[in-house]
Amino acid sequence: MTKIALITGASRGLGAALAEELAATHHIVAVGKTTGALEELDDRIQAKGGQSTLAPMDITVEAAMQQLCRSIYDRWGKLDLWVHTAVHAAPLAPAGHINPKDFDKSVLTNMTATARLIGYISPLLGTDGRAVFFDDPTAGQAFFGAYGATKGAQIALARSWQVESAKTGPSVKILSPAAMPTATRGRFHPGEDRSVLAQPSAEAARLLPEILG
Repeated sequence: MTKIALITGASRGLGAALAEELAATHHIVAVGKTTGALEELDDRIQAKGGQSTLAPMDITVEAAMQQLCRSIYDRWGKLDLWVHTAVHAAPLAPAGHINPKDFDKSVLTNMTATARLIGYISPLLGTDGRAVFFDDPTAGQAFFGAYGATKGAQIALARSWQVESAKTGPSVKILSPAAMPTATRGRFHPGEDRSVLAQPSAEAARLLPEILG
């Protein structure tokens, strides 16, 4: 039976790299907002002999996520793996000067959408599936108020789910990737020497045993 992996945030960066790695053993359901980037990912997956289903959707649109999960159930009846890399990286700002729209979008993407997805995806994963989240140590650092607070809340939510499902499943894993030259990091660290950072493809290969193990 075909194994199915849902990757939210698959357009680029670590999500896209993990999609390529996992395509060797899974049919990939790739969710992202950038259609062109998803199509390029699909080309790379097909070139390696894999298969994917593209879902150009915004995870903050509740109806779209409901439709997606219903479609996964109707087609396959289950999910084996959910890898959640989607995140909103609000601009750096002092805590007292965070733009309200940026903060609201951070809450919606990093917290609210994640909570909704856990509710929709958990039944698809059942007792034997697994979900994977990625920690980021920026919470509490200067100027990272909007991103750090909402990303930290996302991981806190994942940790609660991890404890709650420890005996019953699904398995919930929280991993810590190395710093990579992604668009998100570029916004936070402009001008940094990106040549010393881990490439997403190399990091995906390093993390894969932890994801599947």
